[in-house]
Amino acid sequence: MFFSYFKTALRNLLRNKGYVAINIAGLVVGIAACMLIFLVIRYETSFDNFHHKRNQIYRLGTGLHSQDGIVYSAGCVFPAGPQIRIDFPQVREVASIFQNSGQVTIVTGGQEQKFNEENFFYSEPEFFSMFDFGWLSGNAESCLKDPASAVLTQAMAEKYFGDWKTAIGKTFKFNNKTVYKICGILKNIPANSDFPLAIVVSYSALRNTFIKDNLKDWVSTFSDAYTFVVLPPDLPVTKFNGQLRAFAKKYKPPEYAADAPIAQPLGDLHSDNRFGNFSGHTFSRYLINVLSLIGLFLIVIASVNFVNLATAQAANRSKEVGIRKVLGSNRKQLGMQFLGETFLVTLVATGLALCLAIVLLPFLNRLLDLRMAVSFDSDPLLFFFVAIILAAVTLLSGTYPAIVLSRFNPITALKSRITARMAGGLSLRRILVVLQFVIAQILIIGMLIVVGQMNYFRTASLGFDKASVVNVPFPGDSVSRTKMEFVRDELLDNPDIRNVSFSFASPASEDNWNSDFTYERAAKKTDFSANLKWADASYFKTYGLLFLAGRPYYVSDTIREFVVNETLLKKLGVRRPQDALGKEISLWNGRKVARIVGVIKDFNCFSLKRPMAAVILSTWKDIYQTINIKMRPASEKASLAYIKRLWSTAFPDYAYEYHFLDDTISNFYKQENQLSILYKVFAALAIFISCLGLHGLVSFMAVQRTKEVGIRKVLGASVRHIIYLFSKEFTLLILVAFVISAPIAYFIMHGWLLDYSYRIDLGVSIFLTAVAGSVCIAWIAVGYRALRAALTNPVNTLRSE
Repeated sequence: MFFSYFKTALRNLLRNKGYVAINIAGLVVGIAACMLIFLVIRYETSFDNFHHKRNQIYRLGTGLHSQDGIVYSAGCVFPAGPQIRIDFPQVREVASIFQNSGQVTIVTGGQEQKFNEENFFYSEPEFFSMFDFGWLSGNAESCLKDPASAVLTQAMAEKYFGDWKTAIGKTFKFNNKTVYKICGILKNIPANSDFPLAIVVSYSALRNTFIKDNLKDWVSTFSDAYTFVVLPPDLPVTKFNGQLRAFAKKYKPPEYAADAPIAQPLGDLHSDNRFGNFSGHTFSRYLINVLSLIGLFLIVIASVNFVNLATAQAANRSKEVGIRKVLGSNRKQLGMQFLGETFLVTLVATGLALCLAIVLLPFLNRLLDLRMAVSFDSDPLLFFFVAIILAAVTLLSGTYPAIVLSRFNPITALKSRITARMAGGLSLRRILVVLQFVIAQILIIGMLIVVGQMNYFRTASLGFDKASVVNVPFPGDSVSRTKMEFVRDELLDNPDIRNVSFSFASPASEDNWNSDFTYERAAKKTDFSANLKWADASYFKTYGLLFLAGRPYYVSDTIREFVVNETLLKKLGVRRPQDALGKEISLWNGRKVARIVGVIKDFNCFSLKRPMAAVILSTWKDIYQTINIKMRPASEKASLAYIKRLWSTAFPDYAYEYHFLDDTISNFYKQENQLSILYKVFAALAIFISCLGLHGLVSFMAVQRTKEVGIRKVLGASVRHIIYLFSKEFTLLILVAFVISAPIAYFIMHGWLLDYSYRIDLGVSIFLTAVAGSVCIAWIAVGYRALRAALTNPVNTLRSE
């Protein structure tokens, strides 16, 4: 019986090749997109789920309170970890880890090599008993007790020494100061981990770094200083967070007592972008829900095509159904046969979709900077997902057509009185077409808004000149004033270089230093933090920062004068910039005190996702770590070659690297740019699948109405009128879909835009563009087949009458 069903289904499908091709094409595109979305979601939700204590591990972040609300930091104060061990004996495991960056110098084969490394970690041994990172050689207890010992991952050991086995016992120098001996090798960190460990040294080595003064500081919070705890089963996280608030009040100064640690589950490190993580890559649950919804949408659109075309074709199979019923077939048998045909089509489409997904996966990996792979062996869930898709699409696409076909009255069917209207119901097909274009237009409107927001980010004024500026990291704490002036003079001697400045960071950077302060000897510190920008007096000219009042501060190696921005004055309640000149600012309980000598226009320190920050600028040579070089436009290549030659002369002991400020700012929106490309692709797929269905329906209508078109042409109907006859209904349905989709898209995208402090307006033009584009594309899809029908010679269609 099964073989008979299969043979009959195959014959019917081969008899209707065009119908089958349209259905398979739509299903292949929809299922392949759904598979790729599943792989992305599966990958992004798998981060650090290989640790056996993952459900008990919590990171202690911090909620920093200010007049602007709560700002969340992934780190907490350094003394918190040691004190929690004492105050919370029920918490058996506590581990701290700190991320740093710097230069690693090794000697191999008598030659010295220098590498700039971003993932240099200071860790307590307990970290590796808490997390399941494997070891090839050594262990945490023996390797991370000695401040002079270090651990490398296999990849780093092979990068430095060729073979990880030969790395044991070798030494390297960090930042041309501290020498470490390699005593252990870690297995390479999995790609789906937010801990990009490369080099790990003992946490006790922090006593010999710039952090040493902060190890007992209960106020300063470093976003790269993490503390993890393993909570016992009988201690709920809500109760522990309440205890941490009391803990903060006990040890922090009263004005900072509200800034309590917050226990965050390990599973939230990758999805909660309020805090962030070491890898710098988060993927919010909102994005997961959006992608899941898009995947569902694409499957629904493809299935709607199948239902529409199957019911439209039903009239052609009425005699077959009538004969089978006369010969004894019941509705269940007929339904199973037609469902089997749907299964066969879906099975072929699923196989082709899987092949297409495998082909497209490398491109998706490059686009999103991921390392996904298709493997049924290592990921059985992928197999189950494909099976569920196959079953779901078969039922979604085949159930209604099977019911329609199997319910035909055999007498009516054999007399050829079954019409397309009777078979499928025009109202249902209209509803399904509207549903398709509702989904397609929601995606199109969303895509237009995302692209518009990204364009706004690229073109919006940031308040400073970022064009042709290159930032070169340099060892400021190890360089004399004389050497800095030599470098400046040499650079300015080049006619292609316009300005040079030394600073802690560029105006907009990932490196930020925030602190509250006291204004004019007030009794209390401010209830907001200012972004501290340490830079020399040339900084203002290099970046084109405009003064509203006062002047730049004078040349100095230490903090002597302050320049502030407009936002800082607004938060202080100072109305006129001139009124702030000469006023006193005190940092860090009076350790640094100076007067305001200038007020500048606001500029954005962060991405445009965040509001304008209050800014304080001053000189502090020992903190400088960036050379800011403003080049003449179109001279970048020659200028960079000159800078590199000068670097090898001025800083022979340090590795040379540079970053264009434009690229740094673009990285703020890396994820948004990636997603905007995805949204473009998904919107294009949705409209493609929808128009594919329209083309199929119009093709069927053209065949069904061949004689009608011939009669109309004989009676004088023009080609334009015939095309209008085929297009008017679909145009009306698209307009109905727009009326439904526009408010839904507005609600969704308005909520998305609220996450950005600077955003575009949702004007009418976006929605009009979406509906106009949908109508035009639909006309193209419908127009070709309608034109063919309109140009058919009526003699050929009516000669049998």
